[in-house]
Amino acid sequence: MELRQLQSFVTIVEQGSIGKAAQKLDVGTSALSQQISKLESELSTRLLQRSALGVTPTPAGLAFFKQAQLVLRHANQAIQAAQSSRLVGYVSVGFPPSTASILAVPFLKIMAERYPDIKVHLVESLSGNLVQLINSRQLDAAIIFSQDIDKNWSVQPLVSESMFLIGNDEFYRIYHLEDYLKQGSLPLSAVENLPLALPSTNHGLRKLVEQQHYELNVAYEIDGLSLLMNTVANLCVGTIQPGSAFMNVSGQHLNFLKITSPSIDRTNYLISFPEDELSPASLAAKAVIRSCMTELIQQHAWPSAKLL
Repeated sequence: MELRQLQSFVTIVEQGSIGKAAQKLDVGTSALSQQISKLESELSTRLLQRSALGVTPTPAGLAFFKQAQLVLRHANQAIQAAQSSRLVGYVSVGFPPSTASILAVPFLKIMAERYPDIKVHLVESLSGNLVQLINSRQLDAAIIFSQDIDKNWSVQPLVSESMFLIGNDEFYRIYHLEDYLKQGSLPLSAVENLPLALPSTNHGLRKLVEQQHYELNVAYEIDGLSLLMNTVANLCVGTIQPGSAFMNVSGQHLNFLKITSPSIDRTNYLISFPEDELSPASLAAKAVIRSCMTELIQQHAWPSAKLL
């Protein structure tokens, strides 16, 4: 099996036609068909389903396509590395919004300092969306809040965050929460009747809060950390968020109380492909993520977060 065969197969699947792929690769159609026939013969399985409308991958072909993409990507990075004295390549990483607000800039800064020839693609999205992007191999690594993913992936619990009740001065005054500020915390039962702005029910944080079996007064459902925090800053509602959410609000005074009895804690998991499938650039990015998290917590820059 040759890299040329893999490139031909991947291009055919992407183009949906042997003729279009032949034009893109600047080779003859018959030569391209022979390459695929030889590849199918070597693998002893049918990879493409041919029809009058073009070609589509069979189930075996689709599985092969994903792995072939990975092989070609690593081969390209190997070529780049051979042409450079420094680590080069490309890595795609995903952070959920609250984690991105505190981790993204330090991560990008250290990557630029240590690995200036690695191109970083950073995606901010909800934890559930990041899992889908990992599963479709559009991301190399991501921070998520659940380990309920493919058992073949690498999963590392890194940081535990405590949840806080956050609100502006008016909210704390109207609902008589000033005394709790002296203690720095309040029981979850005291939150029951307070008007809250929270993510919708399919959001991981909302599910985490509702696992405590307390009836919450959700006045607004807002999926978007920046909009949610601006709502809390300007309206008389509170929210429940981790300490990292404070970093998303600038120039606005907000009060925050750690929720106790029971406390609500969320784990940040670092997930990726199995490490033996990762490129050197991806392995470097994972190491930088762990280093950034450790440094932020040791510097007390991540409120109420603990290393695991």
